[in-house]
Amino acid sequence: MKNLFTTLTAFIAIAICRPATAHTSEQGFVLLLPTNVYISAGTLAVIFTIVTLAVLPARITQRVFKSNSLLTLPGTGSAKIFTSLLSLCVLSLLLVVGLIGPHDPLKNLLPLTIWTLWWMGFVFLQSMLGNLWRWINPWSGLLFFMEKWKLSGKPILRLPSSWGIWPAIILFIAFIAFALADLSPEDPPRLAVVVAMYWLLTLVALVLFGRAWFEQGECFTVLLERIAKLAPLAIRERKLHVGMPGWQMITNPPASISAAVLILTLLAVGSFDGINETFWWLALLDINPLEFPGRSAVVKQTIIGLLISVLLLVLIFAFCIGLGVSTANNKGVQQVTFSRAFIFLSCSVLPIGVAYHFAHYLTAFMVNVQYAVAAATDPLQQGHDLLGLGKFYVTTGFFNSHDSVHIIWLTQATAVVFGHILSVLMAHIIAEKLWKNSRQVILSQLPISIFMVLYTLLGLWLLAAPRGA
Repeated sequence: MKNLFTTLTAFIAIAICRPATAHTSEQGFVLLLPTNVYISAGTLAVIFTIVTLAVLPARITQRVFKSNSLLTLPGTGSAKIFTSLLSLCVLSLLLVVGLIGPHDPLKNLLPLTIWTLWWMGFVFLQSMLGNLWRWINPWSGLLFFMEKWKLSGKPILRLPSSWGIWPAIILFIAFIAFALADLSPEDPPRLAVVVAMYWLLTLVALVLFGRAWFEQGECFTVLLERIAKLAPLAIRERKLHVGMPGWQMITNPPASISAAVLILTLLAVGSFDGINETFWWLALLDINPLEFPGRSAVVKQTIIGLLISVLLLVLIFAFCIGLGVSTANNKGVQQVTFSRAFIFLSCSVLPIGVAYHFAHYLTAFMVNVQYAVAAATDPLQQGHDLLGLGKFYVTTGFFNSHDSVHIIWLTQATAVVFGHILSVLMAHIIAEKLWKNSRQVILSQLPISIFMVLYTLLGLWLLAAPRGA
């Protein structure tokens, strides 16, 4: 029975696979804590939420995601242009540091900024504080002046609206493939070239297609705007609104199949990022996790695993939605199409992706942010102390104490469980909007509820699983 459970968990793990980055922190880390109790409790909390929602009347659940207007804010149009140009200047300096600075990724500010401060930290802040990306987008300020000075006028080419955001999805998967499968994505000169090429590629695309490229092709703008909709804070018509995390997704769900697939892709690549570090994955590749031969030995396997993970998660989610729609439609008068349900309910998995992003990268961020501070005070390793820190030492002592590791694990586990509970809430309320009949709502939610319970188990297992890659 135990072997069957392990096999089933492993199958689910590879089938339900979330964004990734280069990891420069310690590996081969084994969490020596009795995690079975916490995993069981977290899973039961999600099950309890599902059961509770099934018996609560709609008039109560619909109030959960109500937003309130707090205050009116001044206009910020010109300020965003300035901060965008400032961001471009900072990026240019980081590229210079990447090319001529120290070659050690833990001492060079470029990889530490890209992978730690931006990807690990900023993406999570985006989900908490709203669309911060529009303030530091390194293209919008320059594009404003190019349009003003007639250097970029009417778009040369038209980006078909029928393409949706598929260009952004392709670029996003390419970014993750670089992060996971490239031989040295954290190498400063190599990363500087890749970042510069992507910045230039985006600028050319903006000249060719106009600002439509921000909406359909620039993968980070497209992705971060979706993540920002999870934030409890939002500015609409110069008014600051606050509500339950996810209220913006409830009021403005995805508008196309491609937008739904992007959210599922975020979840899939993040889960695969966790899976491909585990002893289980390395054993599947017939590799001794304690004698990992290096990335060059698993480039093909990593890319194939990444693509399969995305495809399988989309198919599994689509199957769950299709089964729920078919069951609900057969038991009531109101009929909802599969595509409408798939698009609307896809946004309910976004909290899972963001929660796992936080939990997965928490320990790496705790270490690498210290390296980022050390690198910022002496970017070129010339003995400077620009931040006035004096002697600054990076510590990993919080991994050596049972109490501190316990707190870290509880923080990670709580984030994952809360993300799943929020997803269950969002899915249920969206279903109530699609089907007005309570019986149809419950029937439509049965398959996706099972999906989320199993994903809770997977997420908590990944946090505790031994890692070796």
